[in-house]
Order: sequence, then structure tokens, then C-alpha cells
Amino acid sequence: MQGFLPKKIPSKSYSIHSESCGRIEEICSNLPKLLLTGNVQSTINKLSPKDLSIDELLINQVNRDLKLAMSQLSFIAHAYIWGDSQPHDKLPKALANPWVKVAANQGRPPILSYASYCLDNWFLIDPDEPISLENVGLINNFLGGVDEDWFVTIHVCIEDAASDAILACSELSTLGADDSETETGLLLGRIAISMKKVNEIFSRMPEKCDPYIYYHRVRPFIFGTKDNPDLKNGLIYQGEFKNTPQFYRGETGAQSSIIPSLDGALQIKHTKDHLRHYLNEMRDYMPPKHRDFIKKLENQTQVQKIISGSKRLTEAYNKCLEEIRAFRAMHLEYAGTYIHKQAQIENPFGRGGSTITGTGGTPFMNYLKKHRDETEKQKKK
Repeated sequence: MQGFLPKKIPSKSYSIHSESCGRIEEICSNLPKLLLTGNVQSTINKLSPKDLSIDELLINQVNRDLKLAMSQLSFIAHAYIWGDSQPHDKLPKALANPWVKVAANQGRPPILSYASYCLDNWFLIDPDEPISLENVGLINNFLGGVDEDWFVTIHVCIEDAASDAILACSELSTLGADDSETETGLLLGRIAISMKKVNEIFSRMPEKCDPYIYYHRVRPFIFGTKDNPDLKNGLIYQGEFKNTPQFYRGETGAQSSIIPSLDGALQIKHTKDHLRHYLNEMRDYMPPKHRDFIKKLENQTQVQKIISGSKRLTEAYNKCLEEIRAFRAMHLEYAGTYIHKQAQIENPFGRGGSTITGTGGTPFMNYLKKHRDETEKQKKK
């Protein structure tokens, strides 16, 4: 595995030219206009049960088609739930049925998660050039615009920049105390260099993503239904789950597999509390192969034992932790700028959410501070 982006660039259109796939694509591409004019709900409410059917996709089992359907149906559903003056707590059967089906196929809950928002939602503007902030575009949007695109493409480029760190984590986890110090040192060095690139990309977030726009125009659409005061009774997927309300976490960077992989491979420990439970819960929203990869790292790695007693390896290990700490510190800083401060400003469109609860439904400031500090404390002396 070379990072968590798909091996093939995500598809912008379906390989199967069916009426229902065309309808899904059409509605999703029109979301910015439908949201602007308040027509999302009326558009979906008019659909017949077969208008958004993915049965043909499930028969053909083309993975890129199914990932595209999962992403587009997630965008359409979240626009339906959150794109009005008040959130909607019932999804029409025509939308609920295909969304639940494709989510089951992908091994994830029927909610917009990081994989559909970021990992499977980009293309290269110039296919002959590599991934970069100057060469990545988004397939699906809510309102669209520079700020929304930049927020997500920053994450796409972070995933790409972290790919060598993830590969090094995989190799590091196979080493034992008898393996050479040189080999271990090189792998730790690769992790630090890769994460330094990640932090350089992350630091560019303010260039084209304005805090006001993020809070009031981007964030409102990515909330979930669990621990969300605006949907305290959950979401009913009409015709699914025996019409009983469902509760799922919203889209959040905590669903990226990068930091859990680094924590696992480097044996960075976090105290067991409700935040630890939340992070473990986030794995349910990751693609199954990604969560299996993290678990394998955690079970195999012996890095603490390997570096013990070696000054050189201890220094290399601490450099890795410093880059991870810096990432967490930057994330905390952005949370203050992009969420806390913006919560004081009234919003005429949608809901940015409280300063207490993140899009995943947690007291995120406490979580970010705690894990930043715990990373710092585990540097070796």
C-alpha cells in the first residue's frame, strides 16, 4: 500500500450509461444551483423509487463506479438534509435505498465520510502532471467556489504527501530488534521527511480558504446525525432499517487513516477516555482495507523496543514525533481560527455549528489539545 488515495484516479463519470446513473450525476453536478435556489428537496421529492437506482452498478461491480456513486449519493443526501433553513430528519426512499445499498457495498455507513468527501472526490486537471495544489480539482461540491475546493484539495495533497510515510510505516512494522540500525533509521527519516511535506501543505490552508466562508458555507453540509443537537432524534432512511432513526458521525479529518497509522507504527499511546473511544469509532467510517492496515501496524510494530538504547534512533524517532506534534498543533490553531472565532458571527445561510462540537460530534478542542500534548510527552530522552 502506497498511501490511502486510490491507486487509480477517481472517475468523474460512470462507465455504465444508464438513466439512473445519469440522473445521479446530473443532480449532483447541479447541487450548487439547487442549494442556491432552495430546490434540492423539491427535486428529490419528485423522484420515483427507481430514478437513482444503483442495481446495475452492483451487478457489474466496477469499483470506481461504486465509489463515485457512494460519493455523489452522499453529497446529494447531505444537501437534502442540511440545505434548508432547518435540517430534514427523513430521507425519501428514492434516495435512501440506493445510498444504503452502495454504503453496504463499500463497507461504510450511509453518511458522508472522509473517503467520499476527499479520497474518492478529485481529478487531475492535467493528467500528465503529478498531484499538487495547482493540479487537483474536485468532482463533487456543495456550493462550490475557491474556498470549498481549496479546503478539500489541501487534504487530497496531504494524503499524497503522506504516502511515503505510510509505506515506511508498513516496512517499519515488519522490523525486529535484530534488524540493522541503519535500516530503521532510514525508515524513521522517511517518515519525518514525508510529514514535513504534509505540514508544508497544511500550512497553506489560509491562502485560499477564508475562515468565514469555511464556517458558514463549507462546514454546515458535512455534519452527521450522532451527538448532533440539530438532529437529536436521528435520521430516518425511509424504507430502510425498519424506518427506525439512525445515528452516524459526520465527515471529519479524524476519519483519515494517516495519523492513526503513524500512532500505530510508532506506538504513540493515548490515554483511554471517551476521546480514545471516539477515535476507534472513526475507523468504522474508513474503507475496510485502511482500518485493517492500521490494525496490522498496531499488532506488528516493535519500534519502541528497537530504538531503545540507541541515541541515533532515538533522535530519528523524536523527529517523527515532532512533525506529528506540529501537525496536531496546526490543526488546533485552525480550529480556533476557522471555528471558535467564526461562531460569533451570525450566518444567513445554513449552520456552521457550535464551538463545542465538531462535525464528527465531539468536543474537538479538548481532543486536539490532548493528542498534541500526548505526542510531545512521548518523545524519548
